[in-house]
Amino acid sequence: MSVDNPPSALFVNGRILARSSPGLTGEPVFADSMLVQDGLIRAIGTREESLRKVSLDHCKSFEDIRIAIKTYAEANPEVPRILCKGWMHSMTPEGTDASMLDDIDPRPIFIDTKDLHSTWCNSAGLEELGVANMPDPAGGTIHRDANGKPNGVLSEGAVLSIVWPHQAKVSPMAERQEAILAAVETYNASGYTGLVEMAMDEPAWDALVALRAAKPDLPMRIAAYWLIKPSDDAEARHAQVRRAIELHSQLNASTSPDLRIAGIKIVCDGIIDACTVYLSEPYAPADSPPPIWAQDDLEPIVAQADAAGLQIALHAIGDGAIKMAVDVLEKHTTPGRRHRIEHLELASPEDAKRLGDLNLTASIQPVHADPAILRAWPRLIGSERCKRAFAYREMADAGALMALGSDSPTAPWAPLQNVYVASTRRSAREPEYEVTGERELPTVRGDRGWYKGARPVCSLRRGPEAWRWERWPILSLLTWSGRLRAY
Repeated sequence: MSVDNPPSALFVNGRILARSSPGLTGEPVFADSMLVQDGLIRAIGTREESLRKVSLDHCKSFEDIRIAIKTYAEANPEVPRILCKGWMHSMTPEGTDASMLDDIDPRPIFIDTKDLHSTWCNSAGLEELGVANMPDPAGGTIHRDANGKPNGVLSEGAVLSIVWPHQAKVSPMAERQEAILAAVETYNASGYTGLVEMAMDEPAWDALVALRAAKPDLPMRIAAYWLIKPSDDAEARHAQVRRAIELHSQLNASTSPDLRIAGIKIVCDGIIDACTVYLSEPYAPADSPPPIWAQDDLEPIVAQADAAGLQIALHAIGDGAIKMAVDVLEKHTTPGRRHRIEHLELASPEDAKRLGDLNLTASIQPVHADPAILRAWPRLIGSERCKRAFAYREMADAGALMALGSDSPTAPWAPLQNVYVASTRRSAREPEYEVTGERELPTVRGDRGWYKGARPVCSLRRGPEAWRWERWPILSLLTWSGRLRAY
């Protein structure tokens, strides 16, 4: 073996201690696969992950992205396409284009942003999607160059309506089930025995139902919200809701408490870092885009779902989208149905108060408030609006129902890290990084099941020997599900 040219090696079926990232998010996780190239550990994860998606979480630049994809491509010559995750716009400050990826590998390459609101493809990926002459779908954009040719990036509704359906179509049922099993094992290892899936569709649902039938003791309770995709066709929009109603009538909290359709999910706007959220005032460097859903289209869908007894979850990050979401829920829903608004990152004082007045659930993901990942916000939205970001205290003081979640896979899912950010407003990724502002949520309670309409499964009570945050690194974790140890 030459020391100057060490070989590549993919180790599988092992027990490898991994850390997801530096700082408090580096909770110990055991993986079973490790890729070594050029004498360096390039990737650690599960065997299922090694066959599916390349993680770009560690990348700082486009050159890092190239190396990660090239390394994976050489180690996996048999896969028909290369799927990647974890791209952030800050990694490619000079912009993106399909041609930048074309010389890495001839196979189709699909790169998801960390937030899952955009996908970047090479030319082979664009050809496989067939978007050359396709118009922009409702609520989305197929980005194009000066000549009108797709440049490789699809965002918002184009991801929901084009990229995800295509990837599901080319993914075999067995592969989808393996991915679900790997996810369940990973979440069990972090202490989870239940989850809320916020973007359910037909391929994923078929795989879940078949998997639950084959493994009825699967140690994970799953409540799913059916994703309603934007469409210019009103009948197509209502047909999606009818499908959710049909599935809810079959599998609900009474008939199937461990796998059920709880309601519908609608994505009203995008994300701040991509300048796609719906704001009442423009971005500092650009205009503000419209919402993904026009209010006139949103209102009848919400009314239809509420009339059928479904819970409604509306993704709304910008203050314009939040106001629209609150207005629609106030006008068209039944009080007490536990409807929810997701994220709520830039709520106005008036709408923060209305959440409590209307008894709405503020479904928040404190890990998104980690100050270490918000460095671009002052440039994008200005320092004054940054002061209003993540106004959790205002929402709680107004009487809103506060539900904490992880937003996985777009963010670290370890529960203690989420609670740490919520309670301290310090960074779990970089513990030394800190900002001032609203300090903490008043309480963290075991009410998550109530918000999604589940029967009571647990309670939390502080004991006399309750641990302190400083003891975090030495904690060990056991996971129990249905009186059986899951991890």
